[in-house]
Amino acid sequence: MRAWGLEIQCEDPSVYSPVLTGVMMPDGVDADAVRKLIYERFDMSLGTGLGKMKGRMFRIGHLGDCNDLMLLATLAGCEMGLRLAGVPLKESGTPAAMEWLSPPRRAV
Repeated sequence: MRAWGLEIQCEDPSVYSPVLTGVMMPDGVDADAVRKLIYERFDMSLGTGLGKMKGRMFRIGHLGDCNDLMLLATLAGCEMGLRLAGVPLKESGTPAAMEWLSPPRRAV
């Protein structure tokens, strides 16, 4: 999310959820329209913002059987949908996630 230049709904990294990440949309972007586009184009379901966050954010679930490759595919689908929706992104988040998920190689 940070590579995209988007905010995470939880502002304090020490209390990030291990089961979902809330992605805040920039002002003027309807998160539910972005979710709908991603669902229709990539058959990927994302959670809606609840209560006062409805339309302002979407939720990426990462609970249960979720491994690094599944997470990368989810981030790629979100990124493609965000770009199709015209959401301005600072940079690609997929390489940033790959870097974070891939430990440095050790010399053999």
